[in-house]
Amino acid sequence: MTDLHDLITAYRTCEFATLARDGTPILWPTVALPRPDGTFLITTSLGFPQKALNVRRDERVALLFSDPTGSGLERPDQVLVRGTATCPDDVVVDPAGLEPYWRLLYERQPSSRAYLSWPATRLMDWYHMRLLITVTPETTTRRPTFVAGPRPHGDDAPLGADRVRAFPSAVLGAVDAGGAPVLLRTVPLPDGDGYTLHVPAGTAIVPGPAGLLVHGHDEKLSASRNMLLRGTLTGSGDTWRLHPTKLIEPSPSDSPAAVIRLLRTTRRNTRTYLTRRSLPRPRVPWRAYRALAATARDGRHPPMRNDSQ
Repeated sequence: MTDLHDLITAYRTCEFATLARDGTPILWPTVALPRPDGTFLITTSLGFPQKALNVRRDERVALLFSDPTGSGLERPDQVLVRGTATCPDDVVVDPAGLEPYWRLLYERQPSSRAYLSWPATRLMDWYHMRLLITVTPETTTRRPTFVAGPRPHGDDAPLGADRVRAFPSAVLGAVDAGGAPVLLRTVPLPDGDGYTLHVPAGTAIVPGPAGLLVHGHDEKLSASRNMLLRGTLTGSGDTWRLHPTKLIEPSPSDSPAAVIRLLRTTRRNTRTYLTRRSLPRPRVPWRAYRALAATARDGRHPPMRNDSQ
């Protein structure tokens, strides 16, 4: 059986859940770097600061390692980590001290090196303006490999059904009796105006606000797709139902119009974050990042045993 540390570090991404103001678990795929002290480092750019803002308001978080694409492992166990997180207000642009994180990213996601070339350095400098989230685990649970069962095809078309049907499974973000997030992988079945979900016995969730994430990537963390449904969860035992009320899709397509909208949104988010804190726009030390990317490309540092945003 794979050692827990090696298992976690083999996963290229995990699903990371924070809590919105109304208590809804908001989950997105990200890269988490395990640290020697047992914590995890997650970073988010100023273009997508909501994870950091959520953590500052409510420290309860969860990580689920459940998509083994690119890990090299056959049918690996899943790992659920629940705990608390902190995120200082500091905007970090210097890679000094974060070399393991950036080298890991450049090695596992070669496409991220494109942000080091013009015009990305001009239009997307926010990508290298990072907020650092430290996750301290309180419980770690190992679960069996998730195997998606057959999904009957029907004509029901609740909100997001076309996206949900494009993936073999999804990750449900629910809450326990205390309101802390719980994550599990399941197969959502479109049913009328919602989704029927099978939940393994003994999973400590309660009816209330919930999120449903579908996402995917190739073995080099490219061609990523993700969509989140927010809604209300009802049910009990092993049968639950999600009633979706809102669909969130950061980039619904690669069309020029969608790319332009995304650029405008991320630049606006960056400007808003800095302005509200009376912070000058930091200058990114591109030479230092290019040097790190070169070491990853040349293989002078072995891949770590252990974002995309």
